[in-house]
Amino acid sequence: MSTTLESPPQVSAGAGARQLVVALAGNPNAGKTSLFNALTGLRQKVANYPGVTVERKEGLWALEAEQAPARLVDLPGLYSLDAASIDEEIARDIITGRMAEVPAPDVVVAVVDATNLERNLYLVTQLIEAGSPLVVALSMVDLAERSKLEIDAEQLSTSLGVPVVPVTAKSRRGLEELARAVLEAVGSQPPCALWRLSPKAEAEVRRLYAAGAASREGALRDLYSDELPEEAELREAVESARARLSSSDPQWWQEPLTARYRWIEGVTAGAVRGAKDTRPNSTERIDRFVTHRFFGPVLLLLVMTVVFQAIFSWATLPMDLIDRAFGALGEVVRTQMPAGLLTDLVVDGVIAGVGGVLVFLPQILLLFFFIALLEDSGYMSRAAFLVDRLMRGVGLHGKAFMPLLSSFACAIPGIMATRTIENPKDRLATILIAPFMSCSARLPVYTLMIAAFFTDVRLLGFIPVGVVLMLSMYLLGIVVAIVVAWILKHTILKAPPPPLVLELPPYRVPNFLNVLHTMKNRSWMFVKRAGTVILTISILLWALMTFPRSVVKPVPDAQEGAAVQAMRETGVEGKGEPAPSTAKGEGDTSDESLQLEQSYAGRLGQVIEPAIAPLGFDWKMGIGLVSSFAARETIVSTLSIVYNVGKDAGADSPSLIEAVRNAKRPDGSPAWTPLVAVSMMVFFVLACQCMSTVAVVRRETNSWRWPLFMVAYMLVVAYVASFVTYQGGKLLGLG
Repeated sequence: MSTTLESPPQVSAGAGARQLVVALAGNPNAGKTSLFNALTGLRQKVANYPGVTVERKEGLWALEAEQAPARLVDLPGLYSLDAASIDEEIARDIITGRMAEVPAPDVVVAVVDATNLERNLYLVTQLIEAGSPLVVALSMVDLAERSKLEIDAEQLSTSLGVPVVPVTAKSRRGLEELARAVLEAVGSQPPCALWRLSPKAEAEVRRLYAAGAASREGALRDLYSDELPEEAELREAVESARARLSSSDPQWWQEPLTARYRWIEGVTAGAVRGAKDTRPNSTERIDRFVTHRFFGPVLLLLVMTVVFQAIFSWATLPMDLIDRAFGALGEVVRTQMPAGLLTDLVVDGVIAGVGGVLVFLPQILLLFFFIALLEDSGYMSRAAFLVDRLMRGVGLHGKAFMPLLSSFACAIPGIMATRTIENPKDRLATILIAPFMSCSARLPVYTLMIAAFFTDVRLLGFIPVGVVLMLSMYLLGIVVAIVVAWILKHTILKAPPPPLVLELPPYRVPNFLNVLHTMKNRSWMFVKRAGTVILTISILLWALMTFPRSVVKPVPDAQEGAAVQAMRETGVEGKGEPAPSTAKGEGDTSDESLQLEQSYAGRLGQVIEPAIAPLGFDWKMGIGLVSSFAARETIVSTLSIVYNVGKDAGADSPSLIEAVRNAKRPDGSPAWTPLVAVSMMVFFVLACQCMSTVAVVRRETNSWRWPLFMVAYMLVVAYVASFVTYQGGKLLGLG
């Protein structure tokens, strides 16, 4: 038997045959992800459905040896086909064949949690009516047996009218039987709904069928749908039927729900043997501590501390290794290629751009390792439950805490982690405030400013001002994020307070295959999709800092020092004639500084100087602001070049710190003061100076509208806050 189909549906591997399509549907936490990974292994891909941020997972399922594998589509987790969310709408459209990108499934596999049979069978009753051949995969049978429940799969199959196969993904129990059941279901007669309404309601359904409804399911849908049919005759019949039912039962519209569950109760009564153990199980005993009013938050704080510490510190070594590897690769390429623009493009644009993407991989892998671990174990739902009350106060969902916490390490994995938030508006609000969390890329900026002006300064004689400032920057980002979230949720993302409807699944030992799949898929999606945008912007920024090429006029060595010093003292360096230089070759910081000042980025810094002057910044700092869009920490290397220290100087480099302290304006006044340093720190806390973040927001929202909005509003907030800081400080005599 083959896994390819011709039309009409027949199993064949001949010419013109098409690939078999199988859809995997089920409730959240029913074991669908574990089964999908067990069936597809590494042969799967993850993307987004066009126009929405709902994840699309597909894989290849080898149903039978020596046959082409089937295309397995993992539908979003859903409780019902009555679309109440984008996820459910997409799942419904795929099952009914309305999704253009995915062919109508030849078979639907419904994953049913054996420990929650009644709740899961509600979706099965709707899938039966959808019109596609159906197979039920009964998951978590081992957990049901531990609860003293024995489920008769054959009896359940007879009652439902569809094949039922017990499966256990971890031990691969029942997977071959499931494959055979799917192959046998291909091209078979779709199942019929066996549940029935009350006699009065059934009579109205028969009348509608006689009045022109396409089928019993169509008549049922017309009768209980929110919308009326377009055909005038059928619409009149539906209105009359509703009026008759309403006169006899004010709650007539609940009839399908109650009838389904009435039938489901009868099905489960015949298929389930043994009474469920009423003693508290291990999950209930653990939850007495985990969800406790006091001990629960304490445990959550400890767990999040470990996660944060891991993302923040454990990733440091691999990130440094990646950074050094790309640095070494750039040096090798530079030595092997002839000097010129092409070499600069490859090294400073392409290699540096790719390195700027891959350096975040350790943090992304660690974050999704912990997310997958917490979700697979069942703890993530408890954590969301514990923080929901706090998050709801500003209009956010309880599940927003993990992305925001992760953003302290890096906003990129934090934004990617918002995929756990189902509601689109709640997810978007979390994405738009995540960059306010002070990520590790801001630390070099804080370090440089504190080292230059606040190293030996103490409050009350013993409290280091640098520590206070560092803590203040973190708190400032948190406070502004809370305020912005409240504003967003009451304006453009206005929505009622998000209700937290959570299922608390039983605790399980995490399936490390699921964990590895999550890490692989998330990292690859980031590299493939976000990387292209980041690389493009890297090359653009390289061009801005490279062109136009400055013309260096050699002067005698004896005259060089005096000429350069004279131009710097008069403040005309970079604004008039090029500064004298001997062009002593590679590594000459005067040439690098001159090139940067004469470039489009340098000219842009001079153009924006009137706008940034009220913040205490001059045009040289403006160059740093422009270049830092590539990555916040690049302002350090940019200032090193501007002040002729050398681009490899770090934030704690004595030469750079001294250069910042001694920098002068054209009138001879200090360019940097403690107040300017604080103003710069405030600006970097609140501004979105990170193209990688912008690229990921574009990728996660499927639109340029939201990332551009985010950059614009964060820039306004940063400007206003920095303006108030600098001008307020001057009024108080601190400048």
